[in-house]
Amino acid sequence: MKYMSEFRDGGLAKKVVSVIERESKKNLRIMEFCGGHTITLLKYGIPDLLPPSIEMVSGPGCPVCVTSKGEIDTAIELSKRNDVILASFGDMIRVPGTEKSLLQAKAEGADIRILYSPDDAVKMAKENREKKIVFFAVGFETTAPVTAASIKLAENLGVENYFVLSAHKTTPGILGALLADEVKLDAFVCPGHVTAITGTAIYAPLTDAGKRCVVSGFEPLDILTSILMLVRQVNKNIAKTEIEYSRVATKSGNLHAQKLMKEIFEPIDALWRGIGVVKGSGLKPSTAYSRFDACEQFSLKIPKDDKETKGCICDQILRGKSKPTDCKLFKTACSPDEPVGACMVSEEGTCSVYFRFGGMQKGEMVGAK
Repeated sequence: MKYMSEFRDGGLAKKVVSVIERESKKNLRIMEFCGGHTITLLKYGIPDLLPPSIEMVSGPGCPVCVTSKGEIDTAIELSKRNDVILASFGDMIRVPGTEKSLLQAKAEGADIRILYSPDDAVKMAKENREKKIVFFAVGFETTAPVTAASIKLAENLGVENYFVLSAHKTTPGILGALLADEVKLDAFVCPGHVTAITGTAIYAPLTDAGKRCVVSGFEPLDILTSILMLVRQVNKNIAKTEIEYSRVATKSGNLHAQKLMKEIFEPIDALWRGIGVVKGSGLKPSTAYSRFDACEQFSLKIPKDDKETKGCICDQILRGKSKPTDCKLFKTACSPDEPVGACMVSEEGTCSVYFRFGGMQKGEMVGAK
């Protein structure tokens, strides 16, 4: 298939669903790790097309949602300094910290600017030498190489007033944490764009533990095909990592990006919002690049204590223990316009996805004509 419309073809979707129904013989709980997959699942009504034997469980694959309150509070504190301009991606701006969000801090006078790329922050630093430009870096392996490249750019340009407040998190550690959790999972629909960077080796702990893995693309037929591949692994009693998203992801991943991350960053223990501290799952500039590390240069220590707002069950949702509809605040006190918890803020947050697409009718689903 070459065109987007082909990946959304209702007739093809019906055929794949029929094969899944025919071949699915055992109960199967599948976690889709990535928020992009959650959007596709709910937007196209895929869970309601699947046989009762298959249950989809949303995981913690939204980097905005797992950014801790302490990381946001630290960014806000930095933004209050007269000599600092804080730069951030737009999807972080409304995520609530302990007392306020970056948007509220901006409304109170903090110099916070939304950028599309950390390279823009380097350019800003070059043009504003009298200010310290701090880029609030958030994301998994998909965005960490871009942040690393911005540090290399600043070094090459001789820009000394550019700093990174790193809230980057990596996938392998959280996968291990999910294995250790009491949530029963049989298989994973693995994130396509993360895997395009990392390769498939990161899923070895899952398959070694008997969990089936398929790296999926983000269109309806991608996900339905990935589910069928997982069903067939179960039927063959095997557990391995397969790639459905072969037009983008490969077994080895992006070796240049991996090398760049290894050069610029070093692993640290990181607090995942709603999950807790996961050993070695964070990234910070390495000793050789510590002059770009905002925590080092501003003598900051990010708090490791993170409690959700009373009544919010984002911690349960991120771990696949509950669904947004189980939360008393969902669609009442908590909405995308006035989010209480992090899962409602980002477009890829599970609560936000359920809010926008949870009421889809069968006539709106993929496969319906």
